[in-house]
Amino acid sequence: MTMNRITSLFGIKYPVVQGGMVWCSGWRLASAVSNAGGLGLLGAGSMHPETLEEHINKMKAATTKPWGVNVPLMYPEIDRLMHLLIDNGVPVVFTSAGSPKKYTPMLHEAGIKVAHVVSSSVFARKCEDAGVDAIVAEGFEAGGHNGREETTTMTLIPQVRQATTLPLIAAGGIASGRAMLAAMALGAEGIQAGTLFALTEESSASPAFKQRCTQMAEGDTMLCLKALSPTRLVKNALYHQLIAAEYQGATGEELRQMLGRAASKRGIFEGDLEQGELEIGQIASAIKSIRPVATVMDELVNDFEQTRQALCNINF
Repeated sequence: MTMNRITSLFGIKYPVVQGGMVWCSGWRLASAVSNAGGLGLLGAGSMHPETLEEHINKMKAATTKPWGVNVPLMYPEIDRLMHLLIDNGVPVVFTSAGSPKKYTPMLHEAGIKVAHVVSSSVFARKCEDAGVDAIVAEGFEAGGHNGREETTTMTLIPQVRQATTLPLIAAGGIASGRAMLAAMALGAEGIQAGTLFALTEESSASPAFKQRCTQMAEGDTMLCLKALSPTRLVKNALYHQLIAAEYQGATGEELRQMLGRAASKRGIFEGDLEQGELEIGQIASAIKSIRPVATVMDELVNDFEQTRQALCNINF
C-alpha cells in the first residue's frame, strides 16, 4: 500500500482511521490501532474531561505512533475540553456534530492537525473554508449519529470529491479491503472504520453488546430518532418503543425522555441489550467474530491488496 496525502498528513503506515466511538474507543483500542499502522482515536464523547485526560496519559504510555481524539462539538464543556487537548499535547483532533470554524484556528496555533466529519458536499465546502486539514465524508450506513440527508457512502464520496480539494476520508459501511478500495476508486484517500473496530477484543464496549452485534442479520439496524438526532440503532425493545412513538408524532423532547439518562452507556458499555441504546453500523451483519485489532488490520490490508491485484488482471 503506497503513501498518499492521508498517510503523509498523519504520519501513519496505512490510510486507516479508527472511529472515535462513544463507549468503545478508549486507550486500549486506540493504541492498538495506532500500533497496527492506522490512526487510533480516543472517543471524547463519552468521557468527562478528567477521564479523557487519564486516557490521554495511558495512550502516550501505550504507543509511540500517531494518534488523536475525536470530539463531538456538542460536548457540554467544549471550551474546557479544547484547552485540555492543547495542554496535553494531543497531535490530531477529529471534530464532528457542529461547525469546525471556531476551534480550527485555535488547534492549528497549537500545532494540532484537524479533520472534520461531514454528511454532505455543502458541509465539506464549509469545512474547507474553515481551514481544516482533512474531511471525513460519512454515509448513512454508519452507526450512531447520522446526517439528516441519509446519503449513502457510495453516493456521497464522489460528490464530496468534486466539492473540495482537501484530503478525503470515506466512512460508513466500510469493513473490508475491497470496500476500502471501492471508496478510493470513488475519490477517497483513506477510510474511517467504526463498527469494524468496535467489535474487536480491545474495544471497551460490553462483551454482551459485541456478541449481539456479531449475531445480526442484514436489516437489523435502522435509523430512528429523526425528530431528535438521526441515530442508527440495533432493533431491540427500546428501538421498537422509540419508532412507535415517532410514528405517532413524538417530539424531540418526548423522545429524549423515553431514552432516559445515559441510554448509550446502558446499551454499549453496560450491556443492557433490550433497554439500552445500541449504536452500530449496518456492516455489523458482515462481522461474525471478535478478534484482536492486529488481526483485523492485517486482514483489511491483505484484502485490499489482493482485490486491487485481481482488478488489475481483468481485461475488458
